[in-house]
Amino acid sequence: MTGGAGFIGSHLCEYLLRQGHRIICLDNFFTGSRNNIKHLLKNKNFKLFEKDIIDPFYIKGRVHRIYNLACPASPVHYQFNAIRTVKANTTGMINVLGFARQHKARILQASTSEIYGDPLEHPQKETYKGNVNTIGPRACYDEGKRVAETLMFDYFRKWRMEIKVARIFNTYGPRIARDDGRVVSNFIIQALGNKPITIYGRGNQTRSFCFVSDMVEGLVKLMESDVNFRGPVNLGNPDEFTIKELADKVLKLTQSKSKISHQSLPSDDPKQRQPDITLARKELKWQPRIKLEDGLKETIKYFQEKILKK
Repeated sequence: MTGGAGFIGSHLCEYLLRQGHRIICLDNFFTGSRNNIKHLLKNKNFKLFEKDIIDPFYIKGRVHRIYNLACPASPVHYQFNAIRTVKANTTGMINVLGFARQHKARILQASTSEIYGDPLEHPQKETYKGNVNTIGPRACYDEGKRVAETLMFDYFRKWRMEIKVARIFNTYGPRIARDDGRVVSNFIIQALGNKPITIYGRGNQTRSFCFVSDMVEGLVKLMESDVNFRGPVNLGNPDEFTIKELADKVLKLTQSKSKISHQSLPSDDPKQRQPDITLARKELKWQPRIKLEDGLKETIKYFQEKILKK
C-alpha cells in the first residue's frame, strides 16, 4: 500500500486488515500522517516503511496486490512542489510498476477525476478524453495522473501485467487533514471556528462528494474484479451539489455563526464535476450508500473530537 498513511490509504489498510490480509505500508509522510495509522502499528499483519516511491525501493517477501495511492491529492499540496508531483506520477509510477512486475503482483492505480480537467461533458464518462490545460498550475497533478494511466496500460501491453485504474472523485470523511485545502475540510474548520466560509466565485460550481467508506469498498471491488476488467472506471458519488449548497449544509449541521465570504475563482477550477458510474455499477456491482448529510455529520464529529480539542 503506497500512500498507506494517507486519508484514503489508512482507511483502506484498516479494511483489508479486517479481512485478514497482511499489509506492507509505504509512505513518505509528506501528506500522510502517523496519527492515521498509529493504532495499526501493533497489528502483527501491518508493517510500515518510510519510503518515497520516487526513489527506487525493495521490499522483502511476496506481494500479491499493490494499491498505489502515493501522491498529494489536494491543490495546496500538489502545487507546493509541482516537480515532485510530476515525478511521483512518472518516476514513482515506473518504480511501483517495476516492483509489481518483479512480484507478478496485480496493481491498482489511484487515478483521479482531475484527468477530465474543466469538463465539457457532463456527467463525465470514462470515454471522455478531458479538457486539461497542460501548462496551468494544476497540470502537475492533472497531466501527471494522465501519464500514470498511460504507463499502466503500456506496462499491460508490454508485459501483460494485471492492472486496475480507478478514477477517484471527491472523497471526504474522518482523517481528512485539516490543512488539506479541499472544500469539505475547509468549510468544516471555518464553520467550527465561526470564521468566514470561503467560497470561490458565486458558489454555483458543482461537485459530487463520496464518503470514504464507500470509496474503500469500491477500490477493493475493483482490485478483486475480473482480470480482464482493467478500467479506467469512475469511483465517486453521482449526487451533485453546488458549493453554495455544501456550505449551507455545513453551516446547518455545525450551527455555526459563520458568514459567507466570496473570493475570486482559482485558475482552471472545474465548473462541474459529476461521475457517471454506470460502468462501476455494471462491472463492480458497486454504488455509494452514504448520503452527504450523514457523511458530513461523521466528518464534523471527527474534527470536533480529534482535531479541534487538541
